[in-house]
Amino acid sequence: MSDPKHDAEHDAKEKAPFAGTGLIKGMAVTAKNFVGSYFDKKRLTTVQYPEERETLKENFRNVPFLIFDQDPEAGLRCVACKICEIECPPQCIYIELELDEKGQSLKRPKVFDVDFTVCMNCGICAETCPFEAIKMDSEFELSTTDRFLSQLADKHKLSKSNEYYHQIKPTEAAAVDAKLAAKKKPPPPKAAAPAATASAPAPAPASASASAPEEKK
Repeated sequence: MSDPKHDAEHDAKEKAPFAGTGLIKGMAVTAKNFVGSYFDKKRLTTVQYPEERETLKENFRNVPFLIFDQDPEAGLRCVACKICEIECPPQCIYIELELDEKGQSLKRPKVFDVDFTVCMNCGICAETCPFEAIKMDSEFELSTTDRFLSQLADKHKLSKSNEYYHQIKPTEAAAVDAKLAAKKKPPPPKAAAPAATASAPAPAPASASASAPEEKK
């Protein structure tokens, strides 16, 4: 009497493919792409970096940067509300509010520093900013010989124009501009008040008989 377990193992071995089949298929694909790369550039899997560069996806993000409109100082969208500083998980953002001679707020940052050695590129600062003032950059070539001070970006290094924002993220930047324009749009004029109702007629004067004293008999 045959053993059912032995028969099942024997059938499985007969149905199993040759051990080297997967390796042969993989080498065939590699050879096909290798030969085809001489005729079709789409088969090239690498570029000659840094002379050649691939276009980055619009949703690629690295480190944050500040946006300004026209003027780098007066046009800076940031009002130093410090929401991004509070919400930053690794606490790599440091902000100081700029004050005038009387100690009143000028609604712009005097100091805005980001420590790139600590930044984890999460994008929470950009998501929580209510003024669309901070966004995530596509720049990734940040290597330097100094691992400390050169990676501490100040306000001037972080500030970039709205035109630059449109270059790296055109779809997102257009949506942000439309959102800000809608906020600045003046409210519709109020409807005209209804015409005043006709004035009520003046009360009739009291009768002379009522006002005159009664004659004595």
